[in-house]
Amino acid sequence: MSGTSTRTSTGTIPRFLAESEEHTALRAAVAALGRRHGRGYDRETLWREAGALGYLGVNLPEEYGGGGGGIAELSLVLEELGAAGCPLLLMIVSPAICGTVIARFGTEAQKRQWLPGLADGSRTMAFGITEPDAGSNSHRITTTARRDDQGDGWILNGRKVFVSGVDIADATLVVGRTEGRTGNGATGSLKPCLFIVPRDADGFARTPIDMELQAVEKQFELVLDDVRLPADALVGDEDAGLRQLFAGLNPERVMTAAYALGMARYALDRAVEYAKTRQVWAAPIGAHQAIAHPLAQSHIEIELAELMLRKAAHLYDAGDSAEGGAGGGAGEGTGAGEAANMAKYAAGEACVRAVDRAVHTLGGNGLTREYGLASLVTAARVARIAPVSREMILNYVSHQSLGLPKSY
Repeated sequence: MSGTSTRTSTGTIPRFLAESEEHTALRAAVAALGRRHGRGYDRETLWREAGALGYLGVNLPEEYGGGGGGIAELSLVLEELGAAGCPLLLMIVSPAICGTVIARFGTEAQKRQWLPGLADGSRTMAFGITEPDAGSNSHRITTTARRDDQGDGWILNGRKVFVSGVDIADATLVVGRTEGRTGNGATGSLKPCLFIVPRDADGFARTPIDMELQAVEKQFELVLDDVRLPADALVGDEDAGLRQLFAGLNPERVMTAAYALGMARYALDRAVEYAKTRQVWAAPIGAHQAIAHPLAQSHIEIELAELMLRKAAHLYDAGDSAEGGAGGGAGEGTGAGEAANMAKYAAGEACVRAVDRAVHTLGGNGLTREYGLASLVTAARVARIAPVSREMILNYVSHQSLGLPKSY
């Protein structure tokens, strides 16, 4: 599925199956950008250029500087950059999660403050949800937000881990829990809420996590120690609960699938090129079924995962954003939530297998820096683990799709 795809739309095939001319053109343009930068890309340079060309904000509203498209378009951008060997990981976070949440639930002032910068890449935002003791259980989040007794602001306390790009982001969209309220006052229940925390806020500390993963964007542990925020730091309604949270998490799953598919395509392309030209005896090694069949399997798996990715993006953009996510609970549904989880699962599995088969195809060369595959062995695992593990996705499908009972 290269950037020069010849797919065309027809009146008899659903939109997510038949790629439109606009999407095909977008793929080709982004693929050309990716080829100019390639595996040795400079992240800041590519980020600026992609922003200037309108690719980073293609999903955001036009009135705030975006392209007026959706997650379908944004996922195409990330996939094609990944297929060229230069994925921009923060696309999953800044425009997809944070941009989507602010565009849907933010105040007019928040939209004008953040969306134009998120769209052109001049501003970025990280996303903090995972905690050391909560893992995939969003109900165990312990970062709390309470009203500031000295004013109408908020005070946040808690910890977050595995937060990408905090050092280069202008702010972090932090998931905290506030005490639920009714017209008669506090209910005593804690509900997840989203707060914009500036990078330089007092009491907001970050520590790099030493990762084996070779990625441009670093991972951090965050500590929030009496971080005081103004009232307008809250995004959306403090009583909205999981609805607002999963408005960002479903796009996160779709974008992670795109990230995985781009990586899988990059690995498969390297392996196919090598198998066509590497000759040991009388014919290229790709002529042997022991080499050809695993690569053919990966091609099939990538194509199948791509279809589920397109379905998930189509459902989300069409408004079927039923708040569903592995590890969630009340308020979950099917629709885009189910498809997003399935797409992330399928793409993650396809990615891990494609990278493994590509390395094996190249043999010893697959472990050299020259061919650029060895570093993907670790990176491919990310697609299985983050933002939610494949086991939690299987839990979601077994419970929500199949109606099987829970063991937890």
